[in-house]
Order: sequence, then C-alpha cells, then structure tokens
Amino acid sequence: MTLEPPKYEYLNKENTKKMLEIFKGERTGWVLVGPKKWFFPHKYTIEGKGFYNFKARPDDIWVLSYPRSGTTWTQELVWLLSNNLDFKRAKTELLAERFPFLEFSMFNHPEVTREFLELNKGDKDKEELCKKIAQPGYDILEKIPSKRFIKSHFPFSLLPNILESGCKIIYIARNPKDVAVSWYYLNKAIKTQGYIGDFTTFWYYFQNNLTPWSPYWEHLKEAWTHRNHPNVLFMFYEEMQYDFSKAIKKIAKFLGKDYTEEEIKKVEDYLNIKNFRNNPMVNLSELKKCDIITSGTFVRKGQSNGWKDMFSEELNAKANKWIEENLKGNNFSFPYFNDLNSNYN
Repeated sequence: MTLEPPKYEYLNKENTKKMLEIFKGERTGWVLVGPKKWFFPHKYTIEGKGFYNFKARPDDIWVLSYPRSGTTWTQELVWLLSNNLDFKRAKTELLAERFPFLEFSMFNHPEVTREFLELNKGDKDKEELCKKIAQPGYDILEKIPSKRFIKSHFPFSLLPNILESGCKIIYIARNPKDVAVSWYYLNKAIKTQGYIGDFTTFWYYFQNNLTPWSPYWEHLKEAWTHRNHPNVLFMFYEEMQYDFSKAIKKIAKFLGKDYTEEEIKKVEDYLNIKNFRNNPMVNLSELKKCDIITSGTFVRKGQSNGWKDMFSEELNAKANKWIEENLKGNNFSFPYFNDLNSNYN
C-alpha cells in the first residue's frame, strides 16, 4: 500500500527571495512539510513520496542524525563493526558506495546538475557521478542486495516504515552550537547548497528552522522518544568523543558483535580524527574532484566546543537563551557540553 506523505506548503515569498540570494545551490525555493514544517528544497515536491514510501529491510543498518552530528564518523564505525573490521575494503572503497545517502538527490537542483555536467564535460566517470548523485536514493537502494547500510537525515516521522521493519538504527545527536558551525562550513563548501553569507546570518536561519532537515529540536525529540525501542540505539556525539572505546563496545553490542581489546584499539586508531580527516574514502573526495565541493574537507575538526571560535558574545547569549528554552521540559541534555554553565571564555 502506498502511503501519502504529509502535506507541504511553500516557504513565503519574502524569505524565499532573501534565501535564494545567498543559498545559490537552490534555484526554485523551499517547502515546509507536515505539521512540524520540516524544511526541504523544492525537489521534495517531486521525490518526497518516494522517500516516504521507501521500504526498509529487516537486515538493514541505518545511521540517522540531524546533519553534521558526527554522522560520517559513526557510519564508518558502524560499517567496520558490522563487517568484521574489514579495514582493507574500507581503505579502498568509498564510504558513499558502502553506505549510501538516501536523500542527497533532493539537493541536486536540475539546473545545478546541468552545470555540474557541463563543468565535467568530457570525463565520463565524472559525468556519471554527477548524474548518479541526482538520482533518488530509493531507486539506487532498492537495487542493492542485502545487507544494506543506509544514511539518512530524515526524522523518524518521515520514515514511517523504519521502526516496524526490524532493521537496526543508530541515531547520533550533537549539541546545536557545534552542529551549526559545521553545517555552516559545509553549506559554504558544497555547491548543492552554495551559501555565500556569514555565520551570524546562517545561525539566524538555523535557529528559525530554515535550514534543511530542520527543525533541529523536533528532530532530536522524535529520536529521543524511540530511545528504548529494541532496534534503536540513541547516542550523543559528545559521549563518543569522551570515551570512544566505551562507545565502540556499546555500538558493537547493539549490532551483535564482540571484539577483543586489541581489535577495539585498532578501530580507535583507524578512526582517530587525525587519520579520519585525511582519509579520502570518507571525505567525499569524489565530489571534490568534480568541483562540487570547492573548499576544505568534508570531515572537519571532529571536536566539541569549536563553536567558541565563531560566536560573538552577543550571539552566544542569544543562542544560550534559545537552547535553555528548548531544553525546558525535556529529560535529556548534552553530556560533556557545559557551555551554559561556564564562562564564555
């Protein structure tokens, strides 16, 4: 039976006009989906039904998160733990191939795709990649045999089949300040977003639920309500950073795997941020070669509290107020993230 996705409305003309001037990767506009007003580019109107009806399989393994929450790090960890620490394959096969991103096609506006093809004209492999990333993930994933590994930033409510499917789901949450900083840099670096504004302006859009996959707090709240589901493991990025060995063991147990201390140490070393951020298999090097990512590395510092380099005292005060308001009435907080209880400096 085909399910009808939540109804959507178009973003108002005033905001659309302003945002099209600084988010150059979108050419048409944006939509707000369902009663929570999930924020997506216009292409959702074409592909949303396909994503909403995508069927998870019982032996799938998913990594879900709001963007820039430690997703890539977690994907590589989950893949290794699930595949008996096959470092050889991990070092030679792109993570994007091993662990496809379900909905990336939504961010490839047809005009931008044509520009990518023109930019890479004459190089068959690059042209094929430009076409592939514009192809809906549900079409690609349906053809992949089990066992599938799937990345998505959709909230649980827009993946209605996922919980009942029996698949394993690891959800990663990260404090909003570090998320916003990392999200800002990616929006500037990748042409599918093409952001040309400053960080203060970006924070305004992030805080007001006008960046893709927002609202941020609703995203986390939905996942938190499922934290006790037997097939869901809710993790904080901060707890993974604080005691990575413990986090590895926790995820391995969830996946039904058991490794020795020596093997755990090898995983830790392999995923150490100094090594990880220089690993071309996880850094979307293929998109850089096609000039789709234009600056920096996809994996950045991989640290907590990097937000202090970006926030003015005034912006920090506004952000703290927003965070405090949204944490009221919730029974979760971000471990090892004490900026609300410490001096700005």
